[in-house]
Amino acid sequence: MKIFYKIEDVAKMVGLTKRTLRYYEELGLLTPPERSEGGFRLYTDEHVERLKKLINARDVLGFSLQELQQYVTMSEEFINQRDEIRQTEDAGLRLQKIDELEQTVVKQLELLDQKLEKMKNMRSEISQLKDRINEAKKKYKQE
Repeated sequence: MKIFYKIEDVAKMVGLTKRTLRYYEELGLLTPPERSEGGFRLYTDEHVERLKKLINARDVLGFSLQELQQYVTMSEEFINQRDEIRQTEDAGLRLQKIDELEQTVVKQLELLDQKLEKMKNMRSEISQLKDRINEAKKKYKQE
């Protein structure tokens, strides 16, 4: 039996506002939930889990909404490809599908590498600023 949650319950569970949940749905980051007879959104555990993954990618990885959309698309692509592999009997076709799956994972790694490179550059700039501050402090301590 599926358990359904109202939008306010999901918002509390994941720490987002109801407005953000509707916006994520509008952007395609979250699949539209079923509706009650009264038109209320009815979310499932799958919606909650997906939101937790999105929040994790946003917070831990610092993804923008555009990057989140790319991430979600690649994650869905991965799941679909994995399911196709499981349903394929032919060894040659299976190997081809595994190659496609690998390419999806490579794209995910490239997205993460781009984010890491930006973070390294930013860290380097701040580190250089800290070095200049330390030099200024030394200069004034000597006077």
